[in-house]
Amino acid sequence: MPLIEIKLPKGIARALNLPVSDARRQQIKVLKKLLRKARFTQFGQLYKFDEILMSRHPGKKFQQQVPTYNYNKIYKEWWYKAQEGVPDVCWPGVIKYFALSSGTSEAASKYIPVTKDLIRSNTITSVRQLLSLARYEDVPKSAIGKGWLMLGGSTQLQKGPTYYAGDLSGIQQKNIPFWFQGLGLYKPGKKIARERDWAKKLEEVVENAPNWDIGFIVGVPAWLQLCIEKIIERYKLNNIHELWPNLAFYVHGGVAMEPYKKGFTKLLGKPITYIETYLASEGFLAYQSRQDARGMQLALNNNIFFEFVPFDDKNFDSDGNMHEEHESYMIHEIEENRDYAILISTNAGAWRYAIGDTVRLVDREKNEIIITGRTKHFLSLVGEHLSVDNMNKAIEMASEELNIFIPEFTVAGLPFGNFFAHKWFIATDDKVNATELAHLIDESLKSLNDDYEVERRHALKSIEVEVLPESIFMNFMNARGKVGGQHKFPRVLKGKALEDWQNFLEKEKIS
Repeated sequence: MPLIEIKLPKGIARALNLPVSDARRQQIKVLKKLLRKARFTQFGQLYKFDEILMSRHPGKKFQQQVPTYNYNKIYKEWWYKAQEGVPDVCWPGVIKYFALSSGTSEAASKYIPVTKDLIRSNTITSVRQLLSLARYEDVPKSAIGKGWLMLGGSTQLQKGPTYYAGDLSGIQQKNIPFWFQGLGLYKPGKKIARERDWAKKLEEVVENAPNWDIGFIVGVPAWLQLCIEKIIERYKLNNIHELWPNLAFYVHGGVAMEPYKKGFTKLLGKPITYIETYLASEGFLAYQSRQDARGMQLALNNNIFFEFVPFDDKNFDSDGNMHEEHESYMIHEIEENRDYAILISTNAGAWRYAIGDTVRLVDREKNEIIITGRTKHFLSLVGEHLSVDNMNKAIEMASEELNIFIPEFTVAGLPFGNFFAHKWFIATDDKVNATELAHLIDESLKSLNDDYEVERRHALKSIEVEVLPESIFMNFMNARGKVGGQHKFPRVLKGKALEDWQNFLEKEKIS
């Protein structure tokens, strides 16, 4: 009997059966396909894509001939024209959709182009991930044919002059393939998915929850946890499995899952399988293809060309900005267990585009990576080079030691006399001594990061912890209009974001 009774359209089925080859060959094939498709665009004409295609080494020629871009640069020079409805700017045709993304620190929304080609590529990678579940052992395969609760942004998109804009999750859900919708797997369904008001959407999900047989949940941990808590409270359940006995999988991404697992375990009646994905506004980059794999497999043969810039002082300044002169490598050239900033070129007109994430190759044979943080979301006031990956692991170690649940946290670097300090803002509703928690976090970081351990003896003079209720973090996100969908709390606060947070805490204390 087949794993799941899904009959795919022929075009999708063919795309899923691409021949397997080595990483370099796959990536060169992808690059050539992208260059051929975009060679008559304004971007392709300026940077002579035809010339790159004729080169004996198109990968190296592409890196030499095309500059790297961050969002501000590519929008100012190119994407603004596409947003105005100009066709054939960075990708053929008029761009119909733009994903709104503010990352986790900037206030102004970014407009990331989303093409039909990209949506199709995202769908193909999603189906590949689904089919990879056939290799999972000791998990209920029957759950795959049950409902998929996707708690994302609204599919009721903002209308611009020539485009629609919204969360990528909303755009992707709006374009869910007819064959998936026809199977009745997609929840909460079109009507509820259109709701823009997060509180109303949540209420409708809770209201309809008894009518669904859910096997998968998909979304950002903080908001899914809130949703499940409300369902349990409404129907006076001991756990969510009393209502959804077939719930077996949680597909997550965007933030590390480990800090949330303790809280999720309290909501479950039996263990579930966690599956990590790397779905950015710019594309579906990687997914966990093996049970209990440490990393996610890069989507090397599906219209994304990857490059990697070593995340070190040679290539980046202290604020996480890439130097004009920098090194960049293809997947077959990078080293295991070293942090790299990732560049992508896609079928939505992103070219050598720095999405702001740092990754680490953990399995060369399977091309599996882990996300270690953001180029802007790290602390290195005095050379401690503290990554988000370090922070997540330290929080996990401290919460295990004290048997407490820490669903959210953020860190800021502050002056301390003539030296510096780290201040941690920790969300937990459990009783804990802040001084003891600070000590445990500090000791954990010393064991995880040699640079941090050295600087704690020199210029990094103090580690402080302020314990806050989880509701404070939620209220701050609500006050900034970042509720639900793909919105995550920033792990590092700097500049205006830190100022806004401090002002918010002052107002909360006064009230």
